[in-house]
Amino acid sequence: MKLFNTFAWTFIAVSVALTAVNTAQAAETKKACVTVKDQKTGKDKEVCKDVKVHKKLEGTKVPEKK
Repeated sequence: MKLFNTFAWTFIAVSVALTAVNTAQAAETKKACVTVKDQKTGKDKEVCKDVKVHKKLEGTKVPEKK
């Protein structure tokens, strides 16, 4: 019985860990680039950043308070 409990708790811990990893990768990212002029050289330089894109959910409108 003790071996079964150890196996069961190990399985639960691994399941929770794998679920946490999958949800962390759920956010999508896109690359946003902007052209910036370098002050020292005067040349145009492209600066890029990764931005998270969140899924917009549709829902009902919140009623206004009276």
